[in-house]
Amino acid sequence: MIPLQRPPLHDRLAADLARRTDALRTAGPSTATGRAAWRTAREPKARLRALLNRMAPGLVRCMYCGDNLGTDIDHFEPIARAPLRTFDWHNHLLACAYCNSNRKRDRFPCDPVTGAHLLIDPSREDPADHLQLYLESGAYRGLTPKGHATIDVFGLNSRGELVRGRRLAFTVVKSLLREWHRQRGAAPDLAGELTDALAVLWQADVLRAVLRLTRTPALAEVVLGAEAYAALSQLADEEPRFGTQ
Repeated sequence: MIPLQRPPLHDRLAADLARRTDALRTAGPSTATGRAAWRTAREPKARLRALLNRMAPGLVRCMYCGDNLGTDIDHFEPIARAPLRTFDWHNHLLACAYCNSNRKRDRFPCDPVTGAHLLIDPSREDPADHLQLYLESGAYRGLTPKGHATIDVFGLNSRGELVRGRRLAFTVVKSLLREWHRQRGAAPDLAGELTDALAVLWQADVLRAVLRLTRTPALAEVVLGAEAYAALSQLADEEPRFGTQ
């Protein structure tokens, strides 16, 4: 999971969503009315999906697990809990079918004392404040109650394919870095293709964890190896999109 920038809505879409929210309020907001209104909102859903596709990490990956194709518009705070947020743009994230329908569903854990929600919203906060990714194992460690709850709800460590995928992605990142380092002078076009591949790598959280290693050079060289670390340092200096995260 990585932080995501939410683009603003166009005026026409914002007005349409506000009108639909007003209609829900007038009808009496409930789980049933919220879900019924959402099912029939074909045009705004298509426009929201296009915006979420632009927001999504990699090549339209799930904003929660980062591994699978983002196919569903998820209501971060579920309709069953907050029907008036059915058409709230800031309540929409892109999820894969598994994260949305098999893992999260209507789950929305909250602190029993404060009532604050305990899932990470990557459009509002930096997941790295709550989660630490161990690159060699592919497993996450929760740093806060939000981190622990997010790991549990989305099965970030219990889904073996996610953990293995992150380990493999780490191997791919190191290989791409080393190859970029070798080709940047001799074959600049190929080097450019390699950086483009890095930028849209599945499991974008792995690339971000690698980029954050530039903050601790001694550790980075141990984790990446000398050649990959040298490549990372140069890449971070030369390519703004790979700067310090």
